[in-house]
Amino acid sequence: LCQGDPILKIEELCAGYGKMEILHDFNLQVGRGQSLCMIGPNGAGKSTVLHSIFGFANIFSGKISTIINQSQTAITEMSSSDKLKVAGISYILQDNSVFPDMTVEENLMMGAYLRENMDEVRTSIERIFEKYDRLKVRRSKPARVLSGGERRLLEISRALVMEPSILLVDEPSIGLEPRFIDMVFEILDDLQRNE
Repeated sequence: LCQGDPILKIEELCAGYGKMEILHDFNLQVGRGQSLCMIGPNGAGKSTVLHSIFGFANIFSGKISTIINQSQTAITEMSSSDKLKVAGISYILQDNSVFPDMTVEENLMMGAYLRENMDEVRTSIERIFEKYDRLKVRRSKPARVLSGGERRLLEISRALVMEPSILLVDEPSIGLEPRFIDMVFEILDDLQRNE
């Protein structure tokens, strides 16, 4: 259970794609510093929950809110870019989303396209390189040379450049070797501890 106002609150959400409703009266609360893992079979609606939060699904009814400027604010109707820029929600897709012909550093810069202060962006990127040597040694290499686990690390790091309040990660370990699955979950655990 959340103490105080939840950082993310979903109330009576009905959502889906086109006219098809996938989620029916869905409720969820997540507190600041908490991690939530949704488990279920394919087609159960896990990705639809994330799509609804970020604005990729049709919302038929219900409400999604988060804390903006220290008060609970409805974000149900916000655009995806406003959810990123104003509400501080980053979303890491299930599918590979690196730009293969761009360098690792250029991929990280793409994560900051909505930030205005480039000095702060560069500082964020250098902080990531200091933390993740696997990316640092490949900063000038095209992203296509990265292994699957390293690409996932780059995707997570690119989302972190926006310094989000909420990080949505769809299928963080899909298609990865066991050693990289461990690495990805260590990174996510580290992020939670340093929230």
